[in-house]
Formats: sequence, structure tokens, C-alpha cells
Amino acid sequence: MSNIDCLTVKGVTAIVGMHDRIQDVKTALEQCINLKEYHVENIRPITLNNSIVLRICLLAGLSDKTPRTEDDINDFKMQIDRTPYASTFFTKSHIGDLFEALLKLRYSDVDLDWSYAGNVSKAIGCEILRGREVLMKEGGIEDWLCHIPTMAGGRMAAAIPELNLRIGEYENGMDAMLDINSRAIANTQILVAGTTGSGKSNLLAVLINQICTNSSDSHYPVNFLLFDYKGEFSDPANASWLEKFDTDSGAILRPVERPLPFTPFKDFTGKHINELNMYATTMATALKAITSVTISAKMEERLTEAIINAYRDNNFKPVTFQDVLDNYTQLLPEKKQDDADSVVAALKQLVRANLFADEDKIDLINDCYIIDLGRFEKDGILAKAIVYFVISKLYNIYESLPKQAADEKRVELRHFTIIDEAHYMLNFENKPLQNLIAVGRNKGMSIILATQNMESFKSKYFDFYANAQYPLIMKQQQQNDAVLKDLFAVTGAALNELKQAIAGLTIGELITKDATNMALGIGRHWQKIKTTHLI
Repeated sequence: MSNIDCLTVKGVTAIVGMHDRIQDVKTALEQCINLKEYHVENIRPITLNNSIVLRICLLAGLSDKTPRTEDDINDFKMQIDRTPYASTFFTKSHIGDLFEALLKLRYSDVDLDWSYAGNVSKAIGCEILRGREVLMKEGGIEDWLCHIPTMAGGRMAAAIPELNLRIGEYENGMDAMLDINSRAIANTQILVAGTTGSGKSNLLAVLINQICTNSSDSHYPVNFLLFDYKGEFSDPANASWLEKFDTDSGAILRPVERPLPFTPFKDFTGKHINELNMYATTMATALKAITSVTISAKMEERLTEAIINAYRDNNFKPVTFQDVLDNYTQLLPEKKQDDADSVVAALKQLVRANLFADEDKIDLINDCYIIDLGRFEKDGILAKAIVYFVISKLYNIYESLPKQAADEKRVELRHFTIIDEAHYMLNFENKPLQNLIAVGRNKGMSIILATQNMESFKSKYFDFYANAQYPLIMKQQQQNDAVLKDLFAVTGAALNELKQAIAGLTIGELITKDATNMALGIGRHWQKIKTTHLI
């Protein structure tokens, strides 16, 4: 082997079907790691991501001393995938140096052109499958683990992973990439607009898959929270999707069956009373916004007072909707306390639904979760309450976190929140969502909003387009000229060409901005992408 660093050769990619072929190894390793039973509520068994399992197989294969021949490579005629390995695959803990050394050792007598990406891809594929055979022999995993030497030495600096997401191909066949954590971009917000049947769910899956693939095996894993309005990602029939996101069914929360394992209310222990007063006003406005009934100014004022009183009674610790209802009822004139006004009706509905626990039992941002909203009325108070108050909870968490880590090239991304069918949450003054977007810029939080029509993102309350790095426009039922002009900086013939391109989109195709051409004021201000088919 030449002195060239073969692991940095451009175009080194995985083998088609490799993830499927190592699933038995993944299952066997997880059985070794996890306890037989978990008796503590909300303690989930460990799930290994595919990058870890592939890396273990590669190391196991390279540890095998069987002589390699040129035929090993030439006979390896499996189709090469165009998907590159995760950016952390060869860089985590600088393990690429070990891979490089072992490849040179094992293939020292093989005369191949190692500057050719196809040969490197085949060699790595050969070794992964060789490692699978080593590990899956009877007692293979236990035997191999017992012979791993303990590596001494100081701890190396953990690199922030490169989150350059491959979502498909441009018309010229080049990979379509979204850079979401380099210092060169303004923010990490992504907007998706596509009508039913446009391929929107698949695009969301590709985005989640790419972020998890490129980060979950690093020292800076990016977790996610998905509001699954249609129930697609939560459906047991689609359980195989979860493996593509490096998670399992334990990630699915079903509030229609049991309360979400955290309280939506903020803790004001030791806080200034003015903070509680502002919070109570915001919460009262929220309840007014998410219910379809009329709430008068007097009711809203009484609700604000009831929230404050509930906190006082609970020593400023998180309260419940029942606490708020009890205090609101006490503030009503005595002769009206048995009557159900609009606020009482709304609060009773939230109490009966029992959507949230009384205390935090999970950490929302340090694991991945999918909230199943499929059995709720999409525009009803319960679905809106879940999304609104969970977003508010996330904002409270992020408010207290330190600024994201950064190095010379990249910034840390901690977490991303995906709201499918987001138009239900954009047609009113949604302060928590706006605050979350604002705080996310320097706390390492990303938002992906998906809706049916692009005009939903520009309301009288907030211009989501102005705060989005990547608008991804799929097939639309209708087009808004004003939004297109603002978004792509086009008029006249260029606008008509863009509208025709959007109208001609097929399933899985999308239009996005060409930031370079827009900045230079030249050429076409947009590009078409064919999304990778994942689900």
C-alpha cells in the first residue's frame, strides 16, 4: 500500500445493503450490553447505532490475520452505494489512524491502486463482512472482546462532527448537501412545504436519518423530537423506520394512552415574582390562543391570577392544570362557581385528557422522542396544547443551557425539533416557538417546520422565511407570488420560470435556493433536487 491516506480519498462509500447484513451483529451486541430486565420506569435499553456496529465489525475483520489477496477485492462485486460513511466514522477518537495502519498491515502484499475510491470502498466492505463472520461464530463476540487490549494515554479532544446532510441529487447528478453546522451559515432552520403525496414524509425521514447518522456516534450527538401529526412515524407497521434514526420503539410517546413523562409548567423556586407574573400572562394568552372558544379580557385576567395563585399554593414549584382550574373557580363570583365558562370548559378538557405528568421523568433533549398525535383532532385544543406546551418546555430548558460549543470550522448542534403539519401552530401568536427559534441560534437548537403550503410560513405574527437557512419547496396546491419573490429574489420571466418548475415537480422532487447565485445576482436563483428514497 502506498503512503496515501486512503481513508480521505474522495468518494469512499458504503456497500448497498450493508446495514441489513449487520443487524444480527447489532442484536447480539445489544443482548450482551443490556440487562435482562429494567425495573425502573422510563429507563430504556441501550440501542447501538449502525456506525458503531459497522466500526466494530471493521475492527474485528481487520484483527483477523488471514492473508489478503487481490482476488478478495476483485471478487467483491457487490454494488457500491453512493452514500458516504458518516463523517464521524473514521474520525471519532482519531480511530482513522488505527484503521489506516491495519489496512496497510493486512494488505501489505496486495498491489492495488489505493487512490481509487472503489478499491478502498471494497476493501472496507470486505473487512466489515469478514468481521461479521468472526463475531457471529459461536462465542465469537465474547472471545473477540476478551482479546481487545486496553489502550492507555491521554484523552484526545473531541471534534464537533460535520453535519453536511446528503438529501439527494441535483439535476446534474451531483450530491445535494445541506450544511447545517459550519460557521459559514447564519442559522440551522429548515422549512419544508409540500402537499399530500409530494414526498414530504420521506424528506423528513431523510433529514432525521442524515443528522443522526452524522452525529449519533460522535461526542456531540444530535437528538431529536418529532411531533408526528399523522402518526406515520409512530405506527408499529413502520417500526423499521426507527432503525434509520438510531432509535427504537422506546422513543415513541403516546399521550392518548399515558401522560407525557414531564410537566409542561416551569419551576419558579427562587425566582423573582416578576418572572412568574410575565409567565402567567403568557400562559393565559396561550390557553386563549389554542382554544376555539371566545375568552373575554376579564376571563384572561382572571386566568392569569389563577396561575399565579396556583404557584403560590405550591411554593412556586410546577403546578398542574387541575391546580389552575381550582384556583380559577375560586376567583369566580360564588353564584357562578357551578357554571362552566369558556376557560373552565377548556381547563376541564385538559384535566380530563391527562396529557402531562406532574414531574419530569425524562430529559427531553438528551434522548430522541416521537410524540404520536395521530389520534388527536389536528386543529383541536388537545393537539395544540401538546405542541404548544412541549415547545414552551424546550424553550425553558434551552434558556438555562450554556452557549453551544464551537471550533474553528463548526458549531455544536444539540437538538432539533420537527413539527409536521406545522400550519396548525403558525396561525396564532405562538411566542414559545418564536422564542425557541431565537434562543436556538446560540444554544445549538434547530427547528424543522413542515407544512402543506409555503404561504403558511409568513403570517402577521412572524416571518419564518426570514429566519430559515433552507426553504425546501415541494409540490404545491397553490403558489404565492409574493412569497416566491421574497424567498428567491425573482421577478418577471424568472418568477414565471420558477413557478413552472414548482408546478412540474413530481413525488420526491423539491426546489431550494441557490445561495451563491443569489448573492452574486447571476444565473438561476434556485436548484431542483431529487430526494433520496428512504421510506
